[in-house]
Amino acid sequence: MQELEQLVSRATAEFSAISDAAQLEQAKALYLGKSGSLTELLKGLGKLPPEERKSVGAAINQGKQAIEAALEERREHIRRAALAAQLQAEALDITLPGRGMGLGGLHPATRTLERIEELFRSIGFEVADGPEIEDDFHNFTALNTPENHPARSMHDTFYLENAPGLLLRTHTSPIQVRYMEEHLARHKGVEPMPPIKVIAPGRVYRVDSDATHSPMFHQVEGLWVGEDVSFANLKGVFTDFLRRFFEREDLKVRFRPSFFPFTEPSAEVDMGCVFCSDGCRVCSHTGWLEIAGCGMVHPNVLKHVGIDSEKYLGFAFGVGPDRLTMLRYGINDLRLFYDGDLRFLSQFK
Repeated sequence: MQELEQLVSRATAEFSAISDAAQLEQAKALYLGKSGSLTELLKGLGKLPPEERKSVGAAINQGKQAIEAALEERREHIRRAALAAQLQAEALDITLPGRGMGLGGLHPATRTLERIEELFRSIGFEVADGPEIEDDFHNFTALNTPENHPARSMHDTFYLENAPGLLLRTHTSPIQVRYMEEHLARHKGVEPMPPIKVIAPGRVYRVDSDATHSPMFHQVEGLWVGEDVSFANLKGVFTDFLRRFFEREDLKVRFRPSFFPFTEPSAEVDMGCVFCSDGCRVCSHTGWLEIAGCGMVHPNVLKHVGIDSEKYLGFAFGVGPDRLTMLRYGINDLRLFYDGDLRFLSQFK
């Protein structure tokens, strides 16, 4: 019996010193396996006298139960230790704020377009739209652009392969042409024709790319056609727009004579620099920023859509909202708008 007690004590002590599950199972085999120490004692019961077998067998079974209890206790200890280690490794600090979902925001160019549309709607202009893939007639011919004009060349315009006469529109003026055609169709036979007051915002495409130009950019063109439309109306409408857009009632605006095929007379529009009062790098030290082109609609443009140019007059203008965005937010490189860099775009959330 002394040998059994020593065996149980040795097994219990050995189990308690083991911290690895695989090693514990190996140690179990030394005592409870087919050739284990306790199994050998059980095999020796047959050699004992019959009167001793019962008492010795009972003692061995008690020893076996003690070893198995020590083994199971150590298994549970190792399992709990492993779980604790896993929880520690995967612990979450619930005191930290949650990461949450990232919120998007409107692109700065979209913000500007929405602002322009809101300002012109407030004075009675409609907002029109049209296809970005245009035909030669609506993009050039209807706008009094000569056949040999540089804008028609492949150096300036993106033409579609295997689609003769189709191109990516170079301005949003074709929207105005289509709008006038539809306006006439809706009011056929009505005299006098209801006035046309519309702006045409959208994407346009030209073969150009640098810090201030992009192959794809935005443009907003405006058109007002009626019986008593004058250049004075043009100056008033556009000057008011710029002052309201930049929220500066003292903003200076000037109109310089220029030339465009679709307007006559034509003018370039400059406004006072929004960054300085007497000259800086942005305005090339002139104090003025070129901002738009405009003029009275050429009679040939009106004739192309069937409007009597002897009875009706109109003015038109074209402005680049991307440039307005750069000036409003102090951005010095147009390419930042289209790089998709979230470090830049997140500033406008």
